[in-house]
Amino acid sequence: MNYTALSYSDLLAPAALILINGALSLRLRLGVERQLIVAALRMVAQLSLAGFVLTLLFRAVSPFWTGLAAAVMVLFAGREIAARQSRKLIGGWSFGLGTLCALTAAGSLTALTLVGPIAADPWYHPRYALPLLGMILGNTLTGISLGLDVLTNGAVRQRAAIEAQLALGASRWTALLPVTRDAIRSGLIPTINTMAAIGIVSLPGMMTGQILAGVAPVDAVKYQILIMFVIAGATAFGTLMAVAAAVFLITDDRHRMRLDRLG
Repeated sequence: MNYTALSYSDLLAPAALILINGALSLRLRLGVERQLIVAALRMVAQLSLAGFVLTLLFRAVSPFWTGLAAAVMVLFAGREIAARQSRKLIGGWSFGLGTLCALTAAGSLTALTLVGPIAADPWYHPRYALPLLGMILGNTLTGISLGLDVLTNGAVRQRAAIEAQLALGASRWTALLPVTRDAIRSGLIPTINTMAAIGIVSLPGMMTGQILAGVAPVDAVKYQILIMFVIAGATAFGTLMAVAAAVFLITDDRHRMRLDRLG
């Protein structure tokens, strides 16, 4: 496979686009120029560090170091899930629940994909395991964070109606069912929209990267279809698990609302 290697000087012109966007923000008084520059610098730093670390991991090909890198990714995903909640579960549950659900959904399906269709040899090779986990984990993170946010906000907003049903003898699952449905639906919408638009409106990054590296478009498409199916499954699994657990946490064994468990 042949590809065009980029030098750092090749990145200068595209980087100028960020400066132009910042200038437009100043001119239009949007107030996002600082956030834009900080985000761009953070992206460059994080990707540069990731490139350095992956280079070392590719040389080592160790299950320990691959597992450690995967654990760090999952922990940061849990942190992002907690940070995106406007109403957090107290006592560390916001971080713990998101991390556990992301690990279970993304981790299990990544492992199954590595030993199944991709048949990586060895299955823990970081060249396959970490990029695949990153794609699945990123989408699962979005689904879980949206699902939890919609659930907790909906429970607070519809508290009177939910408590009225509970008072009439409904179980917590029945009383919170409309909010639960909205939460799960919200978590799945981004993935559904991506699948609906992919191939016509957009060409995903993995497929584009493979084509640029010289892979036949038909083969790149097969890989992208595989990844999208796995992403959809992990997102649905993680969102459903997180929302169901959150319903359990914001109620008690006597089927009463416990919104005091939200921060």
